[in-house]
Amino acid sequence: MHLAPSPAAPEIMLYTTHSRSGLWRLDGNNEDAPPPYWAYHWAGGNVLARHLSTCPETVRGRHVLDLGSGSGLVGIAAAKAGAGKVMAADIDPYAIAALGLNALANDVTITAICADLTTGPAPDVDMILVGDLFYAPELANGVTAFLDRCITAGIEVLIGDPGRDFLPHPHLHRIAEYPVPDFGNPNANAHPSSVFQFSA
Repeated sequence: MHLAPSPAAPEIMLYTTHSRSGLWRLDGNNEDAPPPYWAYHWAGGNVLARHLSTCPETVRGRHVLDLGSGSGLVGIAAAKAGAGKVMAADIDPYAIAALGLNALANDVTITAICADLTTGPAPDVDMILVGDLFYAPELANGVTAFLDRCITAGIEVLIGDPGRDFLPHPHLHRIAEYPVPDFGNPNANAHPSSVFQFSA
């Protein structure tokens, strides 16, 4: 993979897939293996990274969780914006490995967790950042229920999303919008994506 600037926050360098990356080898030729979502820049992560770069006071000094972190773009953006502590969680061990490499490349410290936190209690953090986790109904329902528990525990939640089908709109208040590219193509035309405040 090539180390290249993030399309939404070019001050962040990420190891990025390309046509000769050979990521297919990671699934051991298992046809049922999910695609390596972590290897691509999704609009939700891009818009959150742009927002934190533009408004670093959003996370400055706070204990932040990047939920569904992928390769770490949002967590790295939070760390660069001055978050006091950053945790990042993903269920894919390859995402966690990529996160470690990307954090090192950007000279930031992130505590990585390879687990599905959405099935458990609210974590001990001040803020949760969620980039693009509402693209499938079962996933969206689980994430929404988890975020409800987090709001009840007094945790602030921000969501970045381009308007996927299963966004929990009754819970959302748009606070910012930026044009960013979506899903793996930094050269694609940028389209508006939103940052939402989540509420119960």
